[in-house]
Amino acid sequence: MPPRDADDDVAARRKEPWWRVHLFRGMANDVRRRVPFYGSDWLDARDYRVVPATVYMYFANILPALAFSLDMFSKTGSNYGVNEVLLASVLGSLVFAVFAAQPLVIVGVTGPITVFNYTVYDIMKDAGVDYIGFMAWIGIWSLILHVILAVTNSCNALRWVTRFPCDIFGFYVAFIYLQKGIQVLDRLGDGSPFYLSIMAALLVFTVAYVCGELGTSGLFRQPIRVFLKDYGTPLTLIFFTGFVHIGRMRNVELEVLPTGIAFEPTSGRPWLVRFWDLGVGDIFTALPFAVLLTVLFWFDHNVSSLIAQGSEYPLRKPAGFHWDIFLLGITTGVAGILGIPFPNGLIPQAPFHTESLCVTKPVKQLDEKGEDKGDYTYEATHVVEQRVSNLAQGLLTLGTMTGPLLVVLHLIPHGVLAGLFFVMGVQALEANGITSKLIFLARDKSLTPPNSPLRSIKRRSAIWYFVVIELLGFGATFAITQTVAAVGFPVFIFLLIPLRALVLPKLFSEDELDMLDAPTASEFIMEGIGGSRGRRAYPGQESSEQQGDEETAVSRVPSQTQSRESPMKTTSRRDSIFASPGGSGKSRED
Repeated sequence: MPPRDADDDVAARRKEPWWRVHLFRGMANDVRRRVPFYGSDWLDARDYRVVPATVYMYFANILPALAFSLDMFSKTGSNYGVNEVLLASVLGSLVFAVFAAQPLVIVGVTGPITVFNYTVYDIMKDAGVDYIGFMAWIGIWSLILHVILAVTNSCNALRWVTRFPCDIFGFYVAFIYLQKGIQVLDRLGDGSPFYLSIMAALLVFTVAYVCGELGTSGLFRQPIRVFLKDYGTPLTLIFFTGFVHIGRMRNVELEVLPTGIAFEPTSGRPWLVRFWDLGVGDIFTALPFAVLLTVLFWFDHNVSSLIAQGSEYPLRKPAGFHWDIFLLGITTGVAGILGIPFPNGLIPQAPFHTESLCVTKPVKQLDEKGEDKGDYTYEATHVVEQRVSNLAQGLLTLGTMTGPLLVVLHLIPHGVLAGLFFVMGVQALEANGITSKLIFLARDKSLTPPNSPLRSIKRRSAIWYFVVIELLGFGATFAITQTVAAVGFPVFIFLLIPLRALVLPKLFSEDELDMLDAPTASEFIMEGIGGSRGRRAYPGQESSEQQGDEETAVSRVPSQTQSRESPMKTTSRRDSIFASPGGSGKSRED
């Protein structure tokens, strides 16, 4: 009997009734597809891109984590501090670097989980319940729910996830960053420390932003530009941490990042939470919160994974969404028992990790007539897909928990951390699809590039309607998080998926949706969950039924011309003020 084609399996699954579940099939297929590449995941790390990617991800992960630790320390009764946040990042990095089906995804502490943690604290603090013990049971219940979702192949629903909910969620995360920066400054009062902190925050933001702009400009030589992109933000934070102690500024007592004893919990408790001491009633009270946490993580982590494996990246190795959700459940349960924040996939760090591992080559820009415009952009030829950079940045984060480095962290003023929040927020907004559409609508029509995909939409009002719907979705999500009902915001975010699948097709034509929205990842990445719904064929794209056998389907590389890129993406990517190391540099082939 001839072997079944992998795409035949996908087609067969699409014909099956939605209610029929083959337990463990998704996880088993993920492991079966990824295991043949496990050895190369380590051997492929012998590449020059891995070192700058490791350094970049260390700073891109730890600096926001420190900023979130300050927020949680002040809003959770000092239960979560620097050591707890660092250990959560270490746990996520080590587990996913070694065992994940997609090790490119960076796992750590995010803005949404920060909101979730202090909202639970606000709800339960008057009930006399041990907060850390209660959070431990939320983690244990969530572990069980994650396992159920993994074994029942729930990630097959990701075929319905497009750029629409991803952009709204990314827009929300960007504004959370900006809000946190303002809140950090607002807590400093109105004296000299307040005004000096405002100055430090604005200077950090300005200098870091300028470094990012210079890194993507035509100024200076290529090594200098790459250095500014790679290390501009961390060096800015280091400089201004010392700058506020120069001259008369040294007489101003600034609030600094609170730290504890090396490798010890901030509040002085043991690492193992006595979760068994919680009453039965409180244990089951934690279950609804665990459901909300699981909904948030299912969406947040999978969106991080999808964006990190976006169609603009020429990936060669298969994904494994079901297996990774199972691993996320394990880390959630362990984090609860250790009394640390629950780690999950990071936006925007996860896609920046992939971007930092891209090897690029310069490509000349041509005008409408095919003539050389005298300018060029950089095109990714391949991605260094390996596990070492994620593992190494996790080990570096573990080293940050040592005594000498904690002393250094204790010197960072609140104003500098606020500036970091501003940098992260603006950077996330610049890379968002909603921002791209707003810029298109605000731009003079005569100065709009003729090759802009949005120009092909006949109804300009359709773009306005689509953007208004996205902004309403963001506004409603952001508004909910400002109330006591903030703990329920994951459900609202999750509802964006059926809104896109069921409602928007009635408001827009298929051609309009095709230009306004797009699948997040390529068909190659989506094979393990049945492919993308609503993907249309484009010239040069082969249908999945015409691809080769299963082995070829697993290892084939989508070409850059066949991968349909979102109309919101520009050819020259300027993703982050942290920058993508070497993103604008030449490739080895050049």
